[in-house]
Amino acid sequence: MASIEITLNGARRTIEAPPTTTLLDWLRAEGLTGAKEGCAEGDCGACTVVIEAGASRRPVNACLCVLGQMHGRAIRAVEGLGRDHPVVRALAEGGATQCGFCTPGIVMAAWAWTRSGGDPHAALAGNLCRCTGYRPILDAMAAMSDDGETAPGFAAASSQFGGFHLPATLEEAVALRAAFPDAMLLAGGTDLGLRFSEHREHPAEVICLLNVREMQGVTVGEACQRIGAAAPYAEWLEACRADARFAPLVPYLERLGSRQIRTLGTVGGNLGTASPIGDALPVLLALGAVVECASPRGARRVPVEEFLLGYRRNALASDEIIVAIELPAPPPGALLAAEKLSRRHDQDISAVSLAACVEFAGETVSRARLAFGGMAATAMRAREAEAVLTGRSLDDDAAREAGAALRFAPMDDHRGAAAYRLEAARGLLRRLALRHARPDLPATVHA
Repeated sequence: MASIEITLNGARRTIEAPPTTTLLDWLRAEGLTGAKEGCAEGDCGACTVVIEAGASRRPVNACLCVLGQMHGRAIRAVEGLGRDHPVVRALAEGGATQCGFCTPGIVMAAWAWTRSGGDPHAALAGNLCRCTGYRPILDAMAAMSDDGETAPGFAAASSQFGGFHLPATLEEAVALRAAFPDAMLLAGGTDLGLRFSEHREHPAEVICLLNVREMQGVTVGEACQRIGAAAPYAEWLEACRADARFAPLVPYLERLGSRQIRTLGTVGGNLGTASPIGDALPVLLALGAVVECASPRGARRVPVEEFLLGYRRNALASDEIIVAIELPAPPPGALLAAEKLSRRHDQDISAVSLAACVEFAGETVSRARLAFGGMAATAMRAREAEAVLTGRSLDDDAAREAGAALRFAPMDDHRGAAAYRLEAARGLLRRLALRHARPDLPATVHA
């Protein structure tokens, strides 16, 4: 069995440990106890470390990463910055820490932010601080600057650690899938990672698709985006920021987990788990996306609407893997919108979500695609509501009638009662009409 190799805090390390050991558990066993386990779910950010590659810095939740995924990568833990690092000093001198439990994770999130930039509030959305409040932290971040450090680049290579397989090509991945049909398919692990962190599972066979070359990247073409199944949400978000056609999705994608989650989480994973509240799924349905699958029998294309079969069920065959998602661009002049309601605005799972692509002939709706999450056993289109909107103006009266036509039997759980979800879905339709009438409204609304 090969040994896992990583670069940790600038030094090469050889790891002899089960590949399904979480990165957090291994770090702490090695005496690097700055990263803490607060939730073991990727919610609190106390375990935040940074994956480095060249000039890139991406924060991740060490509780959700396993060692096999990290093979060949460069990782920086808080101990790799040291007491005199400018980020550490800025927080200490600004009185931006009290008990210190969450501070190491905040340090690492802030250090990554000094390279990537953007809204500092968004950079901290994945770090829950229970005792300071965020104002001193944000004030300290205003005084921080990039230290200019870089790290080794990352080159994916095929590896195997016992039953943990890390293919680098699609051909290898397909062969492994055929050989081990019952193996766990793992990419970013922001959902399946809970089985390692919370439930302490160690599956006998894991096929990690994170490094498969043909499953990387987001390619923007004239008619569509092609999203690699192993491309992280962070890359999809960047592609939407750079393309005006998909720009309305940006505020929604910025609320899809935290920066830590978006570093590793994938659209392919959202499809694979087929959760009824998977945030990417309503967007894929509203735009008529197609899933590209591969097996030893060849390639096939399946519309997302046919791919999602029910609660955590999809149409993937036992010898298939998801390779990419083809996401059509909205037609010129169409209204593209995506919104979610959750208990917390940031870093929270949806109770109800809506994605819509509405086309017009003059002021009249010529075609509508409305897709909801959290309203059924899987994300689903609301065809009756679409029919109500078609052929009329998109105004509040039409939105109310479309809401009355919803034929869902919503879930009823701790995130929202069924009655609440139904009324919330109707409210999102009215908000869609308001957004059409008032395009000057903010792209997202705190709910």
